[in-house]
Amino acid sequence: MYIANPDRYSDTPETQPYRKVGRSGLTLPAISLGLWQNFGDNTAFDLQRSIVLRAFDRGVTHFDLANNYGPPPGSAEASFGKMLSSDLKPYRDELIISTKAGYNMWPGPYGEGGSRKYVLASLDQSLSRLGLDYVDIFYSHRFDPETPLEETIGALKTAVESGRALYAGISSYSASRTLEALKIARGIGLDLLIHQPSYSLLNRWIERPDSSGLSLLEVCAQEELGVIGFSPLAQGLLTKKYLTGEIPQDSRAAQDGSFSKNFVSAQNVTALQNLNDIAMRRGQSLAQMAISWALRDEVVSSVVLGARTIAQLNENLDSAQNLAFTASELAEIDNSCVEGGLNLWAPRSSDL
Repeated sequence: MYIANPDRYSDTPETQPYRKVGRSGLTLPAISLGLWQNFGDNTAFDLQRSIVLRAFDRGVTHFDLANNYGPPPGSAEASFGKMLSSDLKPYRDELIISTKAGYNMWPGPYGEGGSRKYVLASLDQSLSRLGLDYVDIFYSHRFDPETPLEETIGALKTAVESGRALYAGISSYSASRTLEALKIARGIGLDLLIHQPSYSLLNRWIERPDSSGLSLLEVCAQEELGVIGFSPLAQGLLTKKYLTGEIPQDSRAAQDGSFSKNFVSAQNVTALQNLNDIAMRRGQSLAQMAISWALRDEVVSSVVLGARTIAQLNENLDSAQNLAFTASELAEIDNSCVEGGLNLWAPRSSDL
């Protein structure tokens, strides 16, 4: 029988600091555990369980899911639902569980997008897989140009008003679409509180202004919207694994799926090597510095990270012990960064 670490909220190097989410009363651990990769049927359940429980023992209370996480789609939610039932049920009120709807889930015209039909059906399916009556955060996973935004935001309002979600958020919306979504939400009495974009040293799109004249970071700060950055390690590129430019056989790049071999380009490898030198002087691994850097701005409430092993999880969580940067370090990091071509989600969301 699992019994959680009684010191999980103590102020020790093992545990996580917490940050406010925008203008809400919600707080999140600086580092959250994402179940996008490594929590489907291709990973042993006992390993998944050990990673999740170790994270909770170290003060990670936020577990980030989506309907399509797996493989196959839905299996990450089903796995986490088993853990909730067998281990975490006594701690439900300590957990922030989030899920999303937007990408393809089932055949036919109602299996993806932003329609009311799809969004609410997907949420009901997610709750069933998780074995829950509600999730804490429910996101529109991407902007859908085929559906009026009023309909998508209205579906989020229904999710909250029906008690199926406590908070509503959006993911990968551009600055201008975020402003549009906020205006619609205010008009119907919905508080949109959270934005989850991709963000890393080699993927800094949220810092650049779009047609609104503002960057997404500026919009979120101005509107007091909490940012939860995902993929701060660029799917593992920002680790020691690729420093030589070689692609290990057991790496995600070797699988050539969502992580393309093209990401391990000469330009990106040079950036990794320069950034690694800075990290070493800070007494951090490259991965740890990348995580700390993504948290340097207080508008970023949390970053979402995956983990393949307990050792990897522990290394990532240790990043929270050193979140401060000097001005000279930040300037050197800026000079070392390149645009790595890593925003996979732009053509279907943030560019629209």
